[in-house]
Amino acid sequence: MILVQNHLQRLSGNRFWCLLFICCCLAACSPKTRTNKSPKKEIGNKEGKKEVASEKKFTEANISLLIPLNLNIARIKSGNKAELEKSAMAIDFYQGFKMGIDSAAAAGMNFKVKVLDTRDNNAHITSLLKSGQMAGTNLIIGPVFPDGVKFMTNYSIANNIPVVSPLAATHPNEFNNPNLISIVNNIELHAGKVGDYIRREYDPGKTIVVLINPKKSGDEVLGDPLRDYFQKGRGSRYVFQEYASVFTMETKMVPGKQYAVLISSADRAFVVGSIDKLAKMKTAGSNVELFGHPNWSKQNYNTEKLQLLHTRITTSYFVDYKNRDVINFVRKYRQLNKFEPAEYSFKGFDIGFFFGKLFAEHGASYLKHLTQEHYDGLENSFRFIKDDKLGYINTGLFLLEYKNFALNPIE
Repeated sequence: MILVQNHLQRLSGNRFWCLLFICCCLAACSPKTRTNKSPKKEIGNKEGKKEVASEKKFTEANISLLIPLNLNIARIKSGNKAELEKSAMAIDFYQGFKMGIDSAAAAGMNFKVKVLDTRDNNAHITSLLKSGQMAGTNLIIGPVFPDGVKFMTNYSIANNIPVVSPLAATHPNEFNNPNLISIVNNIELHAGKVGDYIRREYDPGKTIVVLINPKKSGDEVLGDPLRDYFQKGRGSRYVFQEYASVFTMETKMVPGKQYAVLISSADRAFVVGSIDKLAKMKTAGSNVELFGHPNWSKQNYNTEKLQLLHTRITTSYFVDYKNRDVINFVRKYRQLNKFEPAEYSFKGFDIGFFFGKLFAEHGASYLKHLTQEHYDGLENSFRFIKDDKLGYINTGLFLLEYKNFALNPIE
């Protein structure tokens, strides 16, 4: 799970000045950009070529990209590096998104992309809506933060325009927008991914599922759906136990049973102690395997102990830097932007290419095909389902295992 507010990468000196130059250029130019048909080779397309459906009445897709560039002149003139750091994520996303749209344009569709700076301010978004700049839009991508996505709900419903929530992990039931397209997997999907894997791989007659949940701030976010899955849902055939720590669990263990241990916490101090104890139990002969919190992929733990416990975690994204398409993207991104792609650059490309390709193949009826299209991109996997009240929800996520001193996808 990715929280939009986190993981902004620190800028190197070179990248800082590149971003400052980009900010100035975007501030000086019209926010409207247009990408016409291009012979460029598609980057990241792992599928075979498909015939493009021709629609005489739909020759140009209009996309509004709403991101917090924070390019108001006062902030740029101030030279405030902290403000530009906040814009780095949005600019990385924009650079990747444009590359994705350019690649999709090779299929023959024209695109008019309006890049609108939300300044992460709902009052400013209101002024953008009143200005009419989004008139004729076929798809809105953004805002990126949950409050902005919520703010767009009434406009989206009133004008029947789909809104892509590109980075927020917030559950779609908090937006109540049937036109919402949620990219990042909500926490219930993460819990379901773990539960479904245990159901396939562990014998309920021999396995005890244990939730380690200290119930401190945030622990119930993952703990609650895991508990529901094994007490009320598809995993109810398993013996399910819950403890505040692995130390308490150790005193209750049954000899000869296999233990699938789920830790709902991402508190580093608690997790380090839990992993250490479980590793000692494993070495002493206990049959325990571990499932961790999605945020562990952003944290640093003892890899040898994680491998000993066959630790697995879920994540909404994964980049294989040995993959040919990833290598090509990184090389192209360096050439165009003069610095390395970041996490949000990959996200931007996948979203731009996926939706651009939908437009190119299906024209104005692209939304009808959203649940039918499966996409395995540079960083993301898209498998959408439709909910009449919550909109379109991406169910494609990864299960990773610590193996060979790295996190590797097993699903």
